[in-house]
Amino acid sequence: MGLGRTEPVESENHHVSRIPTPCAVLPSPRGPLSDYLLEHLVCPPHSLSGAPVAEDDPLDGDDSQLALYCCYELHYRSMAGVAEAWEWEPSLLAFRRDLEEAFERRVREVAGPTGPIGDVEAGLRRAIADHRGPSLSSYARDQASVDQLRELAVHRSAYQLKEADPHSWGIPRLSGRPKAAMVEIQFDEYGGGVEGASHAELWADTMDGLGLDSSYGAYLDLLPGTTLSTTNLISLFGLHRRLRGALVGHLAAFEMTSVVPMGRYAAALARVGVSAEARRFYEVHVAADAVHEVVACRRMARGLADAEPSLAADIVLGAQALIAVEDRFARRVLSSWGSDTSSLLAPLADAAARPTG
Repeated sequence: MGLGRTEPVESENHHVSRIPTPCAVLPSPRGPLSDYLLEHLVCPPHSLSGAPVAEDDPLDGDDSQLALYCCYELHYRSMAGVAEAWEWEPSLLAFRRDLEEAFERRVREVAGPTGPIGDVEAGLRRAIADHRGPSLSSYARDQASVDQLRELAVHRSAYQLKEADPHSWGIPRLSGRPKAAMVEIQFDEYGGGVEGASHAELWADTMDGLGLDSSYGAYLDLLPGTTLSTTNLISLFGLHRRLRGALVGHLAAFEMTSVVPMGRYAAALARVGVSAEARRFYEVHVAADAVHEVVACRRMARGLADAEPSLAADIVLGAQALIAVEDRFARRVLSSWGSDTSSLLAPLADAAARPTG
């Protein structure tokens, strides 16, 4: 599974960089929707018809979420053997639209109503303070085994190996103060323009330190729908201009809730003896997100609400959706570990045998 590990190379500025993996491999289907989609994607682009009806939960069902993830992936690095022209094939976009509409309905259900929004900053902080779900980062810091930390890294690879890209769809949709704030945040996410220093590349170092395959999309076949939905949520918000407020709220809440968990995850890796280089991803976030929290909340989110008051409710919705979807993800992972079973669709049999370092 996967395209093989990326090899580090030395760039002109002496930072360790990587030969980027061009795309993900096609995953195995999980039901009628993904089977239908993947069967067509390996053929030359053509008009689709007769798509099956979803049989699982559109929010985090394995089949629905994999089909939607593959549709979205065409707008990122795509997948091996898939013709580029599929990205804008009208009938595939119609197929994706049906998946998205069902997904968005369920997202709004679990996120709950936003209520009247007076001050957006207060609304964001209230959404965060009202969360009562389990803390995955606390479990990781205090008791997760090396194998569980490897599993968690595999889960997070779906987003972290493309970190910042989904949120960057928002840049051309904003202007003025909120645009400047988002660019400031994203500039740091991409390592300040320094090759090898982007957060996605630092995450690959973390995976390497845990003895995992850091190739893009290497573990897609192992990721359950609850994991894929955490990434699909950002793609949904980012690819639709009408949801730019939700995208801003998602990013703001992401930055506002990052510092403490990132510190816990760094401590978890240190506890099991993972190298300082592999922990750098988390430590960089602890430092950066303390600043990003203020930029995201006060300048980006509040700035957008000031410029477009009609988007205030969507901004809070984005935060509530992030919290709700992440909560479902955390509960599934912790429930599996509490039952002494893998939280992935299949165990990481070979990863456990590889040394950390």
